[in-house]
Amino acid sequence: MADRKSNSKNNKKKRYNGNADEDFNPKFRKIRKKVCSMCANKELVLDYKNYDQMKKFVNEKGKILPRRATGACAKHQREITQAVKRARHIAILPYTQN
Repeated sequence: MADRKSNSKNNKKKRYNGNADEDFNPKFRKIRKKVCSMCANKELVLDYKNYDQMKKFVNEKGKILPRRATGACAKHQREITQAVKRARHIAILPYTQN
């Protein structure tokens, strides 16, 4: 009787490991990595004077969105930050929202 229980447990483990991929984990879903929109589209030029383009990178309170939200690479995120700060300085974008 004890042999049946231990055998059934071992069989389940063997079946699961045999059929599963090494990276597969049922608790976690594999998240697809975002692609930087400026790296993908070389013709897209960041312009601090373009209000419509700048407001995509700023939230409702006027804060600059982080990389994980914008999907930009490190190089372009630095350019976004610099452009937003320039737009704020010449009063195209507000520093804060009411």
